[in-house]
Parts: sequence; C-alpha cells; structure tokens
Amino acid sequence: MLKDFVKLETFLTVARERSFSKASAKLGISQPAVTQQIKFIEKYLACKVIERKKNGIKLTSEGEELYKVATRIEKEIIASEQDILKIIDKKITFRLGASYTIGTYIIPGQCLNTMGSAINNDVSLDIDHSEAIIAKLKDRKLDVGLIESPVMDNDLIYREWIEDELMVVSNVPISKTLKTEELYDFNWICRNEGSYTRRVVTEVFEELGVSCKSFNVLSEVSNTTTILQTLKKSERNPEKPVVSILSRHAVADEVANGELFEARLRGYTMTRKFYIVYSKANKHNAYVDNVVNYILAGHC
Repeated sequence: MLKDFVKLETFLTVARERSFSKASAKLGISQPAVTQQIKFIEKYLACKVIERKKNGIKLTSEGEELYKVATRIEKEIIASEQDILKIIDKKITFRLGASYTIGTYIIPGQCLNTMGSAINNDVSLDIDHSEAIIAKLKDRKLDVGLIESPVMDNDLIYREWIEDELMVVSNVPISKTLKTEELYDFNWICRNEGSYTRRVVTEVFEELGVSCKSFNVLSEVSNTTTILQTLKKSERNPEKPVVSILSRHAVADEVANGELFEARLRGYTMTRKFYIVYSKANKHNAYVDNVVNYILAGHC
C-alpha cells in the first residue's frame, strides 16, 4: 500500500475534512470512490480506521496511528517534490485567472510578485467573468482560477477560499443598519441582469419581501469598477442617496477615506463564497499545489 500513496492521501483528506463528501469534493473524485479506497485500506490492515458518526467521522485508535504514519510520508513526499522542482528548474509563466472583483480588488500586484517568488516562476493574471475563467481552465489556457460565482463543472476541483460580504454602499452618509422599507428611499445603481451578484442580491431581497422592481433605478452596469465610479461621480444629495450593493473588499479604500459609506440590512448578512478552481488533471501538479496552498495560507 505504501507504493500507492493515493489511497493514503484519500484517508488523510477524509480525516482532515471530517467528511466523506467534503473529501470527495476536495479530491475531485466520487464519494463511492472515496469509500472504496478507505475500505481497501481497512481490508489491507484488517481493522477499522474510520467510524461514521451523525456529525461526521471519527478515527479509531488504529486510524489515529495510521494518520501519524501517513502524515510523515506526506511531508517526505512534499519535500521530495520541492527537491525535484529545483533539479528541473522549470521556467514557466504560471497562468492565474480571476473574476473581476477578485482580480481588481483582492489580488494586488504585490501578491502576484510574492507568489512568483514562492514558486520561483513568473505569474500572469487574466481578469474575466467567472464563466470565462471556467472555460479557459477547461481549454488549458489557465492553471488556476479564482471565482466568485460557483460555475460547477465535473472536470474541475473547487476549493472554498474566503467569504465575501455584500454591503449597501452609498455616496452620502446613511444609517449603518437599514430597515427594509428604507431601501425604497434611495436611487439605485444595479448590476446587470444575469450577473451572479444580481442573483445573490435578488434572492436575499425576495427572502426579505423586498421588490427590486419598485426601486428607483438610475442605471444598470456590468462591473464593480463602473458602479464605484458612478457612485463617486453622482450628485451627493443627503435626502436622496445614490446606493448600490458591492463587495466589502471592493469598497474598503473608499470607505476608509470617507468617499463612500457602507451599511448592512437589519437582521441579515449578505455573504457568498469565493472559490479556487483547477483541473482534475492538475490535482497532483506540484506548481498548482504550491499556488493553491500559497493562496489558502492567506498570503493574498
């Protein structure tokens, strides 16, 4: 079994995720395949290593011992991979794709530079819609994607990255906590129909019993940057604020310097997940692993 580390990797992932389904998503294989590999290990060792519980899984005493051994092997493999990469000294440009909010406001130039140093290669950044990032990953035009819209595809692996919060953003000071009825008092700059942000906001508003069709909409635009510029250039009328819904990451600088003002809905938080995405064909690619681990470690 030691010659086939894939099964031990599956065991480690199940143990760390505390879930067969989460391990399946992280490894990019079916849940029955995960179960089959665990059963192979248990048959090989002639003992149970994992017990299923209502709230997840638990390692048996034998499983705990196996976890220690497998972790040591994993560390040696990672170290060996790094040594091999040094021998290869493969000079490539790592192709990173990001959706607009992530690429413009979360992945700054400094992050790309330090990422390049970490993998000893140049990094290029392609900013596009989430759907286009997915298409480029499938066409092998990108190595890793960072997306805000979970466009699911069976050929790709999706890793949860960070949580984003959508805020009500105004060009004049407004109450920090808004009642739903106050939303009708504003002039609105909205995202265009079909955008993922628009879908998230619409679902939240419908749950709160708010009708966007009753808003006074000044314009609909296609991206965050245009909304920001429109808000900043709009007339600043305290009696009729111009507002929109934007990522807190996108407005951090403007809020900090007093150009724009943010608010939340009373009793409700609008959140969404950002994802790291890459091809299943690259799940054992050392360069991809380095970049994914670098991002997950919070360096960007």
